[in-house]
Amino acid sequence: MSIFNALTTAVTGLNAQSSAFTTLSNNIANSQTTGYKAQTTSFQDFVTGASSSGNASSDTVAAVTSSHNDNQGTISSSTNTLALAISGEGFFDVSQPASASTANSVTFSDQDYYTRNGDFTLNNNGYLVNTSGYYLNGYMVDGTTGQLSNSLSQIQIADIGFRPTETTTLTLTGTIGSSTTSSATPASYTSPIYDSQGTAHEADVTWTQDSSNPLSWTVSVSDPTNASAISANSYTVTFGSDGTVASIADSSGSSIGSTFSGSSAKIPITATYNGVPQTINLNLGTIGGTSGVTLSTASSTSSQTPQLASDSVTSGTYEDITMETDGSIMANFSNGDSQLVAKIALSNFANPDALEAVSGQAYVATNDSGSPKTGMVGANGTGTLKTSSTEGSTTDLTSDLSNLIVTQQAYSANTKIVTTANSMLQTTIDMIR
Repeated sequence: MSIFNALTTAVTGLNAQSSAFTTLSNNIANSQTTGYKAQTTSFQDFVTGASSSGNASSDTVAAVTSSHNDNQGTISSSTNTLALAISGEGFFDVSQPASASTANSVTFSDQDYYTRNGDFTLNNNGYLVNTSGYYLNGYMVDGTTGQLSNSLSQIQIADIGFRPTETTTLTLTGTIGSSTTSSATPASYTSPIYDSQGTAHEADVTWTQDSSNPLSWTVSVSDPTNASAISANSYTVTFGSDGTVASIADSSGSSIGSTFSGSSAKIPITATYNGVPQTINLNLGTIGGTSGVTLSTASSTSSQTPQLASDSVTSGTYEDITMETDGSIMANFSNGDSQLVAKIALSNFANPDALEAVSGQAYVATNDSGSPKTGMVGANGTGTLKTSSTEGSTTDLTSDLSNLIVTQQAYSANTKIVTTANSMLQTTIDMIR
């Protein structure tokens, strides 16, 4: 190897150590950055030729920076209740606002970004934004139908209205007739009922008294606006001489529930809306009880006007949101109920180390990383979420500071080669003087 080649090799050594120094300094600077993935530097030589004896000669060295995006950082608790940390290999799907966005109107770039920085807060437009300014993506729930979308979009918590809860029980109270006389006119009571999507329907409860036995009544429930919504049903309710419910039987004569005093007196009804079946119990009170459905008797002097009521909660004021470990974002209301408003999406890659890093602890997909596999939390090997938590930097300060010393010494050694080569060249030049 000539003196000039040695000089060139030393220069590449200086460049390689400078690159390693840059990587180390970047790691150290981001030792407290949420979701930061540390990089490492390795070195490779370039063989440019071989001697007559067959031994290869190496003239240069190059630094190769390696990403370790799949390394798990330490998860720590956070006072931010909206903060999330991924335990596993997934990435949050996030977006960046387009340049045309304004304070009150946000449009988004078509570029897809991925990050491990889950330190999110709600901005003034109701979007979940992390500390690097990236907007969280997921699957939104339609505020009208309650259906979860299968299309990815930016999660926005704004104009959240309360959807009435699904009806599970209709309760009838009051005096529906007499135990001593029969009525030819059926008694009918109506109440709104709500399906699983919070859509209102109507339930009509009809009572028909037996013409020969005033203590025996046939009861059925239907939806007058949708005849096929509620399965055909017919039950016989028998009262005691005191006017309280004594027994309930279905159309085949089989008893429904117990006939012991104090037992629950309920009739099961099956309804189907939007293809989703739901069971609604018609609550008549208790066997032998006076707080539910009753008949007036010869000895009774008072009666209670019948009332049919649904257990659905129909109103509530939005208060805040809660993050769940399965990626559900729940809206909390003043009535104590919580309702799903969105689901967080996570993505995974065949080769996450090949993702291209961009500013703000974010990445974009490359040919080498493969296309993202995006879905719900836990799908595609994405891992789980830790709520009120953040993932720390994967920087190893002890190791990096040690490597910093080694890098400094290697850099200095390369400078010695440069100065020595310079002296040798100077000696050569001095030979002809």
